[in-house]
Amino acid sequence: MTIPDTTLLHLVLYVVLNIFSFLTFADDKLKAKNNSWRTSEKRLLIYAFVGPFGALAGMKLLRHKTQKLKFKIVYIFLLLHILVIGYYLMPFLNG
Repeated sequence: MTIPDTTLLHLVLYVVLNIFSFLTFADDKLKAKNNSWRTSEKRLLIYAFVGPFGALAGMKLLRHKTQKLKFKIVYIFLLLHILVIGYYLMPFLNG
């Protein structure tokens, strides 16, 4: 079974959202080092909900927001995304 073009488009969009999430965490880390205006935690969490792979990569690689309790929810976001992606890809994996 081949993957439809719309699925490939969704995959590309999903990768872009995760890259954007990573870059947002990286930007906030840089602003923190420079004592500059920061991205709000609420906004970072929204981006983490949309792109948890990128957010977690930013947190771990940049050591940013890893000690904050409210950012532990990123792991739950990641689990939800894995479950949804697995459900979405199930027809392609079985066929």
